Amino acid sequence: MKRITTLVALLVSAITFSQTATDSIQPQTYENSAQRILSGNFGKSVTIGGYGEMVYNQPEGDNGKLDVHRLVLLLGYKFDERTQFVTEIEFEHVNEIYVEQAFVNYALSNNISLRGGLMLVPMGIINEYHEPTTFNGTSRPALDNQIVPTTWRELGVGVTGRFPDLSLGYQAYIFNGFKSTALDGDGEIKGFLKGKDGLRGGRQKGIKSTVDSPTFSTKLDYYGIPGLRFGLSGYFGKTQADDKVEHLDGANIGIAMVGFDARYAFKKFTARGQFIYASLSDTEDYNTLTGKDLGSALSGFYVEGAYNLLPLTAKQKLYAFARYEQYDTHASTAGTLVANDAYNRQDITTGLSYHIANGVVVKGDYQFRDNAVDGGDVKNQMNFGIGVWF
Repeated sequence: MKRITTLVALLVSAITFSQTATDSIQPQTYENSAQRILSGNFGKSVTIGGYGEMVYNQPEGDNGKLDVHRLVLLLGYKFDERTQFVTEIEFEHVNEIYVEQAFVNYALSNNISLRGGLMLVPMGIINEYHEPTTFNGTSRPALDNQIVPTTWRELGVGVTGRFPDLSLGYQAYIFNGFKSTALDGDGEIKGFLKGKDGLRGGRQKGIKSTVDSPTFSTKLDYYGIPGLRFGLSGYFGKTQADDKVEHLDGANIGIAMVGFDARYAFKKFTARGQFIYASLSDTEDYNTLTGKDLGSALSGFYVEGAYNLLPLTAKQKLYAFARYEQYDTHASTAGTLVANDAYNRQDITTGLSYHIANGVVVKGDYQFRDNAVDGGDVKNQMNFGIGVWF
């Protein structure tokens, strides 16, 4: 509770300071790749874009690792004034290919659209806004990997739009859920969810997805205060199990996840913060069935501040930043499962983001990493990267 109070206090301080701020992030038109394609056809039928990032990670005492982490091709097609298609094809680590998004958008009016297909789940900031030039740090925050399983996308249908008079954007979708259990090749029960990274292993990603009980996802974004944007997210439902095991006790669990986020900008200063909490039910039966160590609650938060060291008139930007994050995938456990302190983690990341052109960034940072284990040996890490988005 003390950590949550600290986060709220920092965000309220930002709100107070922003009352006379110039709207330097233009939250009414703040866009990710898919939104840019939907709004950027300008009379053309086909729109092409992309983003990518190459990284170098150097843990203390170990060999460094170089990786073309991802290269993404974005394609949009405009059938008529109301109907568009967006797809995002991702190459990860050179040898893995995924379809990250593929949906049809039908505009009922200027402020209401229906969507259907493979879409991003609107939870927090990074899951929707993860292009490398939109965040500080060589890697995305760990919270948006271990608790919000970025990049989190599933098949579904829904509605998106905004109420301009209220400065309020909204999204609401019905998705298939996480996959929880199945039979492996030997006929043994396999569990996809575990203590270390919670729900991450259950993402179906549109790959022959199974569905039993659909899940509900929603987000509200408020942008009525100049320079500031608030988000409130929710995700509710049950996991999905294969037909052969879904009748067993513990085959499925219930999920209720909520998130709060804020982004702020004033002249050369930017800040952001995020808090996520997920309550999982029936985890004791799930762990008994699968032999896993899934916690019954996941929680975490981060706060980040950044300052542009170059003049406002300069075309280039050089942000010095620091981010503190704390995340625990064993925030609570059920039954006889004892919380693993190694899953209660803390990262402090500080570094530079040098935007050498609009759409090109060079990054470097150092991470001080720790967990709640007494004398736990968690290696600090130095990182460098190059990111592009066009």
